[in-house]
Amino acid sequence: MAEMNSGDFKAYGKQLIDWIAEYLDYPERYPVLSQVKPGEIKSQLPAAPPAAPEDFATVLRDFEDIVMPGITHWNNPAFMAYFGITGSLPGILGELLTAGLNVNGMLWRTSPSATELEEVVMAWLRQMVGLPETFTGVIMDTASISSLIAVAAAREALNLRIREEGMAGRSDLPRLTMYTSEQSHSSIEKGGIVLGIGQHNIRKIEVDAEFRMKPDCLAAAIEADRRSGGVPFFACATVGTTSTTSIDPVPAIADICGRERVWLHVDGAYGGNAAVVPEMRWVLQGVERADSFVLNPHKWMFTPIDFSAFYTRHVDTLKRAFSILPEYLRTAEGDAQAVTNFMDYGVQLGRRFRALKFWFMVRSFGVDGISERIREHIRLAHVFEGWVRATSGWEVVAPVPFSTVNFRACPPGVPEEKWNELNERVLNAVNATGEVFLSHTKLHGNYVLHLAIGNIRTEEKHIARAWELLKAERGRLSADASLSRNLPA
Repeated sequence: MAEMNSGDFKAYGKQLIDWIAEYLDYPERYPVLSQVKPGEIKSQLPAAPPAAPEDFATVLRDFEDIVMPGITHWNNPAFMAYFGITGSLPGILGELLTAGLNVNGMLWRTSPSATELEEVVMAWLRQMVGLPETFTGVIMDTASISSLIAVAAAREALNLRIREEGMAGRSDLPRLTMYTSEQSHSSIEKGGIVLGIGQHNIRKIEVDAEFRMKPDCLAAAIEADRRSGGVPFFACATVGTTSTTSIDPVPAIADICGRERVWLHVDGAYGGNAAVVPEMRWVLQGVERADSFVLNPHKWMFTPIDFSAFYTRHVDTLKRAFSILPEYLRTAEGDAQAVTNFMDYGVQLGRRFRALKFWFMVRSFGVDGISERIREHIRLAHVFEGWVRATSGWEVVAPVPFSTVNFRACPPGVPEEKWNELNERVLNAVNATGEVFLSHTKLHGNYVLHLAIGNIRTEEKHIARAWELLKAERGRLSADASLSRNLPA
């Protein structure tokens, strides 16, 4: 049987575009957090694939009836968990064309536009957040991979012939050590595990009262490792940590890394996006001295996932770490010198045309339009922060430099040792309403509620409703006999 004919494709394509538009116009039809139980989706699907073709209308019905109940709606303006994420309409259309073209941008010649548009948009983004021209950008899928790439480049910069000879069984290879803060994203540690550094050689540096890496502790850890025969080679500072969105003191960390000849990587996957707002450019102070940097426009710049922007001042080292050129991928010598082949700058050979959706998004909103929306998210976070601070029995537990608020209920009618249980129950009850979705973290052993604003469609009414639900559930649960103090009659 031939594939779907163009007439059916156009009809179903229009139907799906209409469906997406209506879905984004009326997101409240669905609970933000999926309410299904484990295994519920899988139990409705056949264990074996169909032998005969099925009518596409039937496939779409099953999508509505089976798949949609198991979707947690990241594109809903009341999704305020983890970190902000929005697939804007121009970005969605860019994804549509990317799928339709279905190009592989591994080499320049496999689609010159994929390569050259990537070079252009990465230069645009660099200018948008104020990075100097010394940084060269490459699009990765996620910050986890971008950070892994950074560790690999830092290891290659040591010139220990690890690319050629590996690390196993080498008596001449010193113990390599890397550094990250207690609040850094877990992908930094995972990158060290994957690249053979080992968890025992990954130092998690203490943070201060505002959850920022302490430079003096970093310097002391590096000195201790050198004394014991280790070779410090990589450190990661964060602009917008995962739990608290704290900003590490990058200038002071850069001083240490420069002095100690340690590769400095800055993870700005979330917070780096804020630098597109002129008055927030300060958040990247010192990043110009980093060896590599990452930010994710799919987190807070309205680009559909996935799009991670990796930058480095040492693009030749990056290429040396990854470039392998089998005969079947060779091009004419003149072409090879004149063009960029992005397969040389990371793990992947096959590469999606990710630049297209970002190009669509930037041209549709303009830099000023993007800045305006991020600025509004920061304003909304401060509004919510003000509500929490002004209400008895609640407290904000971390600084709010961006659009994320960490807070908790601490009612006087509930013993302090019960506050963790209370906050967990409040969060579960609020999420169970289906009206909003928040997440949590733990700080100093305390269970903390985490509200992150980043959806392009989030308005003050959405955070107001979240606050109403939180207060109502806290009031209801505070009266629970299992939580309340045993007060005398």
